[in-house]
Amino acid sequence: MDSSVVMFLHCGRQMVCQGVPEQCPLCGERVMGCRLEEAPVSLPSPFCNGHTTSCCFLLAPGQDNTHRVFDGKSELHTGISDTKGVVYNYTHQGVVRDQTGWERCIRVVLVQQDSFSLRDQWDKYLQSYSGGALWDPAWTRFDEVTHNCYSYCLGFINRVLEVEGRGPLTREQFTERYILPRTTSATRYTGLLQNDEYCFTTDRYSRGLVVVGRLGTESSTSGATLPGGPQRSSSK
Repeated sequence: MDSSVVMFLHCGRQMVCQGVPEQCPLCGERVMGCRLEEAPVSLPSPFCNGHTTSCCFLLAPGQDNTHRVFDGKSELHTGISDTKGVVYNYTHQGVVRDQTGWERCIRVVLVQQDSFSLRDQWDKYLQSYSGGALWDPAWTRFDEVTHNCYSYCLGFINRVLEVEGRGPLTREQFTERYILPRTTSATRYTGLLQNDEYCFTTDRYSRGLVVVGRLGTESSTSGATLPGGPQRSSSK
């Protein structure tokens, strides 16, 4: 389980760090005992256990990422969870059904809890789609760029949208609307956990978080940033 990441207001700035600091890294005043609107609040983790989800698009670090972390650099692997938390994903061997290995990932909920009719058909749709020749290595060869795990997931999502009488999403549309915001948040969150000695503030002029001081020391502003750029979807 991730350590606690908190956000608090002080000196007119919104700051985030791991744990609650005793002193504000900017002015040195005590953080605790401040006004109610400045009280620290815990930020929810952007990660989930994919095997406890249902009807979700899932994004996880690829196998080449030794530590399985969202670092903003490594390739990512994608999958679709069924109603029981089994993750369907496309690889060089075709479609595999994972019951483990997706314990730390990002999710995009595809079906709301009250969409009973679609949930009842979800597993049937997923199994039928996955059994098609398009994903059978005996018929169609896996391609790192044009026919990969993301192609599989987006193709299934568009198949469901078609059944529901809705228009398809392009790769660019789905990436911009659903993936980039989540991977950016995940990268920043991971960076906060890895830089637990520092406190950061948001900066509208950069894609990351700016260091405002080191916890437990005299306040000092730094220009260092915590990266939060997009990651690539893996073709693994």
